[in-house]
Amino acid sequence: MRIAIASLMQESNSFSPLPTTLATFESYYLHRGDEILTGYGDARTEVPGFLAVLAEAGVEPVSLLAAYAAASGTVTRAAFDALVGEMEERLRAAGPVDGLLLALHGALVVEDQPDGDGEIIARMRDILPPGTPIGVSLDLHGHITPLMLQPDVFHIGYRAYPHIDMFETGERTARLLVDVVAGRRPMPAMALAKRPLLVSPVCTRTTDGPFRPIALAARAMEQSGAVIHAALFPVQPWIDVPDLGFAALVCADDPAAAGEAAESLAETMWQHRADFFPELTPLDQAIRIGLAGPGMTLVSDAGDAPTGGSAADSPAVLEALIAGGADKSARLSYLTLCDPPAVAAAAQAGVGAAVRLPVGHAFSHVEGLPVTIVGMVLHLSDGRYRMTDGGPNGLELCMGPTAVIAIGGIRLLVRSQPSMEWDKAMYVSQGLPLEDAALVFVKSPSHFRQSFGPAAARILVANTPGPTAPDMRRIPFTRATRPLYPLDPI
Repeated sequence: MRIAIASLMQESNSFSPLPTTLATFESYYLHRGDEILTGYGDARTEVPGFLAVLAEAGVEPVSLLAAYAAASGTVTRAAFDALVGEMEERLRAAGPVDGLLLALHGALVVEDQPDGDGEIIARMRDILPPGTPIGVSLDLHGHITPLMLQPDVFHIGYRAYPHIDMFETGERTARLLVDVVAGRRPMPAMALAKRPLLVSPVCTRTTDGPFRPIALAARAMEQSGAVIHAALFPVQPWIDVPDLGFAALVCADDPAAAGEAAESLAETMWQHRADFFPELTPLDQAIRIGLAGPGMTLVSDAGDAPTGGSAADSPAVLEALIAGGADKSARLSYLTLCDPPAVAAAAQAGVGAAVRLPVGHAFSHVEGLPVTIVGMVLHLSDGRYRMTDGGPNGLELCMGPTAVIAIGGIRLLVRSQPSMEWDKAMYVSQGLPLEDAALVFVKSPSHFRQSFGPAAARILVANTPGPTAPDMRRIPFTRATRPLYPLDPI
């Protein structure tokens, strides 16, 4: 048995000032051919999950291409065609295969195509002989469309948010595909049900909050044996595309059972839509609480989250910290900012040097002016670290050249490229242990809780501005199909 493996993952943001180019993918990872077999190291993500199952089953993996870019602006057509075109070439050259495993995000938007993932699936199917099964793993924040539901294709989504089951999702997808190819079960049916509903990622944790009961209902359907897999997709809300909304996608042997389950889950979500408005704290209030309260206060800067597609360059938190007197406090405050020129200036000055430099809006120039800081360079590094307890443990991340600047009681971690803020190793690797801080800001709406949460005395979500605003009503949609709750009364 020979099964091909490919992956092209990016979560787009229509409101980000940063286009996603081929260089963007190359700055994260781009594995070609057999590089896929070892390129992930110990990372617990979808493709290693695929490989583990295929090895256990004695199946030959046919490695095509695996590329990843963190959330950012829409993907250029040139970059998309270069990567998908190479996948096509490698699939044609591979010879006969019995099936294909695809690790996709589900919310990849090309500059001229609102459904990049659907196009990837269609282009792969055009090469494979009719009837060749394709198994697709998807992020829980995928934008699910009819184009993705093509013949001979099934989809398996993450069950957990924070995303701690990437590897397991890869395993589930590969096991089902191997069973189909081996003739142990028929190709399953897929059913999709959607509602015109946007839910802030602040409210879609499966660990607690209003989304948990609906996630548990999906798990109960699976445990009953009525369906193979029931996936819920609260969607990446910061993509301006038609038919945006919540989706339930069910995989079952019986098409009627799949349709009934998907409709039941979507309707349950719709009936509880009023429960999903996030509890947000004004930024200045969050700072006062953190500086005065015992223990460490963990604050989500949700409006500037790079995993949602922000450039991570907003100085709103820094301005508020200075206005709130955090620089004069004996207790420390941590925050991050993406600003390559500021890092270069700090590196040129050197560790221990005093610096005066502008920071902020390195990419989002039209949204505001930088803030001039006076501080001391504490630490310089290449910005590389490994995730330890944020979900895809073992994954190496790179913030690019990075500097830590002390502005009185403020510790500003300045990096050269946007990078996910899921794991406390981001700060610890730069000489900033959490136990030393009174206030820790993280540019993430929810996922940060997995790693940072155990160290916090309290967790707040600040109502910060930016392209990943946690209040859905602040998103300036122009292409999304309306009406759309909660933007419109329905």
